[in-house]
Amino acid sequence: MRKPTKESELNTEPIGQNLIKLISNLCFSVFVLSVLIFTAIAITYQPPDPWLESAPSLTKLFTQTENATFKIDDSIVKTGEDLVSSPVPAIPPALAPNPITETDDSIVKTGEDSVSSPAPAIPPALATNDSVVKTGEDSVSSPVPAMSPVLATNDSVVKTSKDSVSSLAPAVSPVVAPNPVTKTNDSVVKSGEESKSSPAPAMSPALAPNPVTKTNDSVVRTGLAPAPATSPALAPTPIVETEAKTPKSDCEELKHVNCSDPRVLLAIKKFNSKTFKSIVILEYQTPVNGSKPDECDVAWRFRNKKERSWRKYRDFRRFEFGIGVNCTYRVIHTGRWHSGINARRPWIRPNPKFTRPIRDEEINDTIPALLETNFRKGKYLYYARGGDYCKGMNHYLWSFLCGLGEAIYLNRTFVMDLNMCLSATHSSSHKDEEGKDFRFYFDFEHLKETASVVEEIEFLRDWKKWDRGHKRKVPLKKIKSYKTTPMQLKKDKTTIIWRQFDGPEPDNYWYRVCEGQAAKYIHRPWHTIWKSKRLMNIVTEISGRMDWDFDAIHVIRGEKAQNKQLWPNLDSETSPNAILTKLQQMVQPWRNLYIATNEPFYNYFDNLRSHYKVHLLDDYKELWNVGSEWYNETTLLNGGKPVEFDGYMRAVVDTEVLYRAKTRVETFYNLTKDCKDGINTC
Repeated sequence: MRKPTKESELNTEPIGQNLIKLISNLCFSVFVLSVLIFTAIAITYQPPDPWLESAPSLTKLFTQTENATFKIDDSIVKTGEDLVSSPVPAIPPALAPNPITETDDSIVKTGEDSVSSPAPAIPPALATNDSVVKTGEDSVSSPVPAMSPVLATNDSVVKTSKDSVSSLAPAVSPVVAPNPVTKTNDSVVKSGEESKSSPAPAMSPALAPNPVTKTNDSVVRTGLAPAPATSPALAPTPIVETEAKTPKSDCEELKHVNCSDPRVLLAIKKFNSKTFKSIVILEYQTPVNGSKPDECDVAWRFRNKKERSWRKYRDFRRFEFGIGVNCTYRVIHTGRWHSGINARRPWIRPNPKFTRPIRDEEINDTIPALLETNFRKGKYLYYARGGDYCKGMNHYLWSFLCGLGEAIYLNRTFVMDLNMCLSATHSSSHKDEEGKDFRFYFDFEHLKETASVVEEIEFLRDWKKWDRGHKRKVPLKKIKSYKTTPMQLKKDKTTIIWRQFDGPEPDNYWYRVCEGQAAKYIHRPWHTIWKSKRLMNIVTEISGRMDWDFDAIHVIRGEKAQNKQLWPNLDSETSPNAILTKLQQMVQPWRNLYIATNEPFYNYFDNLRSHYKVHLLDDYKELWNVGSEWYNETTLLNGGKPVEFDGYMRAVVDTEVLYRAKTRVETFYNLTKDCKDGINTC
């Protein structure tokens, strides 16, 4: 009899086995779970949008509460058009290019493989796809009417009586003669090349069938049996080979281009949809005659896909036309940007005595006038000039949008001063320059449409006019300190709230109103600020002259390159040789290369010209020099005084052109190891 086992011995083995099974199951579960997670990530992961990579940093910059005055920042401020994420508008069906239909290389044969059954007359056949169309191939060995020479009208080779037999053929009537077979693409049309040895009735030239016509680069062949030599009129025509560029019969009407023909505009739409993929063309005008019979000028309105605003721009170009398949127009050459001068709208010379801005369909930044009755009914928030005046553009906008945000919060009209002071960092004299207009730099038309604003001079004039004409003065409340929060003014019924900033810096800064507890209630309306359309017109013209197909490099030098303590490597790593070495790794040779830079020496990048088509901002001086559209409009806006194209304008144009490049090479991310804000700030 076996001795019973102890309880501990009974339990040891099952516990060990169960533990091993548990661990193995757990490991397998972890493995399966990790595979599932990795698969889900691989399926759902999308690479970051390079155009939105700056959004987190911008949000952090615009939401942090710090003293903007004492921070060194010479960058170009982002406006609402850079921050809003508006979708690209769909092209209306009326403007969408028609699909391109391509016909292919099919083979049309007539009378090649005759068999033993009679064939009736065949109506015209049209082959438009990858099929083989045969007519009269399976005819019997009974007499087959011979055909007269086939006439080719477009780059074709015509051959007659190539493989014909020596039997005699009687003539047939025109009723029996087959009609032509037409092929509309790169096909080969053959007739009677491999005819059988049975006798075929000959046909007189007067009774010959209509020719087989090929409308493009094809080969047309007809093999005819010789007629008996009884009469010279019945003798077969010898082999003829001709070449023709255009159809002389059907397409004769296209010899002289009719620019008002809808087919002309259709050809332009097809060409533009293939060529200019960076823009969305919204509206075409009717083409007009160019300088030659085969040229047309056409204008259109468009927007750039990389610009988030909905503003429209104009272009007008000259197109040269040829004749395509099926008697249609095709564009064989197009001019450069603004080359179609006949399609340009007429320019009205401004009257020097007329100082008010002209209402234009493209730009309407006139100052809105207040009616006397509407003035008393309104409620206004008025900021007196503070210490923000003559500070940098980042500081100015940070403070301006604080005041505008408070006006929106209080449901009041914001009284704004259009007169600005340009900081010394962007002026050519290196001194603060007063007398600058807000409309030189920003889009006042868009600001009027998205916020309730009134110009300060107009407001003060109407205020004084009301007080002179009425015994009861306009209710006014003056605020001496920024410490009076917007929340305390929320229920105030006074017509005018006047914030005065008379204290020392930094207590006299506008943005102090939006600090502290007020930051939770006041939201800066960045969407109301767009860059000036006059500046954006220059940006669009520079990009258009390069046909929106260019790469760009941003080279920052200036004072930073001289400051070896904060940027020890910037000078050497932005030298021409170092730039060329880096560009050769990122940009294809002989591409259009736009260089956005603050380097003052124009010839600094000359060694790049042996590898790329280099473009600098100074290459386009005619866009803002005397007589240019920008010069005339800003002069008229400035009361007849010429406006300088200052450093901030140059920086805005440089930066915006840089954003539209297909490949962008940055200084502090590609060229140098130094940090953007100095050592140890990366």
